[in-house]
Order: sequence, then structure tokens, then C-alpha cells
Amino acid sequence: MGRWGTVALAALAVVATACSPSAADDVMSDEASTSTTRTPRITDDSGRPPVTFDPCYDIPDDVMNAAGYDAGKKELADMPMGTYTFLGCLYKKDDYIPGVRRGYGLNILAGNVTLEEESQKNRHISEPTSINGRAALLRVDPSASLACTYVLETNFGIVIFDRLYHSDSVTRPPIEVWCDGFEELIASIEPFLN
Repeated sequence: MGRWGTVALAALAVVATACSPSAADDVMSDEASTSTTRTPRITDDSGRPPVTFDPCYDIPDDVMNAAGYDAGKKELADMPMGTYTFLGCLYKKDDYIPGVRRGYGLNILAGNVTLEEESQKNRHISEPTSINGRAALLRVDPSASLACTYVLETNFGIVIFDRLYHSDSVTRPPIEVWCDGFEELIASIEPFLN
């Protein structure tokens, strides 16, 4: 994961709070009743664009539930960094296959750094790609712990999709399976990005 993602995930671990379905629904209904465009939960003093996509609120729960992630147990975090901002959401997928895997952890981070900045930081482990015609990077770091990462360009910066494969074996699964089925999930979320 790049410097932005590493810093964002470290902050996420410190300030993450559970987002119960009722709490998320209350926030959404209050904001939806007052305007059609939600004000970003946080902003920074960098002069960068505000992060206008919130992974915990702008991805429909039914999309995540259909993909096997329990949207009722998602966690959100506010991460003002001063020079950039990340809004994050954590999801879990418990699809236990004995001897193969215990499921996945998925971190989705929306940040106001550019795709070019992210590419420069992780050029050695990233390759250009696209999702539904949107510019993206695919990052698979052989030295990382079973992580597959897609970074999609947005009008405010990027959205990082970082999925961790939870192995159920002492044998490390081959790198080729770390991203299995992940592109399809991201393609189903991509239309909700701005």
C-alpha cells in the first residue's frame, strides 16, 4: 500500500468507530432531507478538492451485501491529514472455506491525492488499468500480506480499494488468487464514484 494508504489506514485504526445501520440511516436521512449534495464530513487546509465521495454512505448497502460483505457491520472514520484527506470505510466478508481462506477484509479510502501522485509513490508495484473505462491502477505487492489493491481516479482525487485475503492455511496462497473476483466487485461500485 502506498504512503497515502498507509497513513490513512494508520489513522483509520486509531479513530475508527462502528457505524451501525441505524446510525448511518439517521445521518443519511437528516442530510438527504436538507440537500441533494452532501457536504463532506471533513475537509483539510491543503487547497486540494474536497472529498465528495464517502465510501460508507455513497455505496449502497445492497451492492455490498450482494457481494457478500455485511454492510450492517461496516466501520467509518474521519481522517483529516492537514495536507490531504481520506474518508474510509471497512467491510468484512466471512466466506469461510476450510483450509483455503477465512474471508476478506476490504478497506475503501476516498482521498484528495491524484492518481499520478499515487502512481509515483508505488510505480514499482503498480500497473495502469481501467475499470468501466475509468483510469485506474492495479497494485499487487509480492512482499505484502495477501493484499490486492485497485486505485480509481475521480474528479476529486482517488478511491483506493484494498482487499486483504485471510488465508486458512499455513501455506501462503499463490499471488494469482489474491485478486480473484475483486475486479467484478469494483466494477459494480465504480458507477457510484464521482
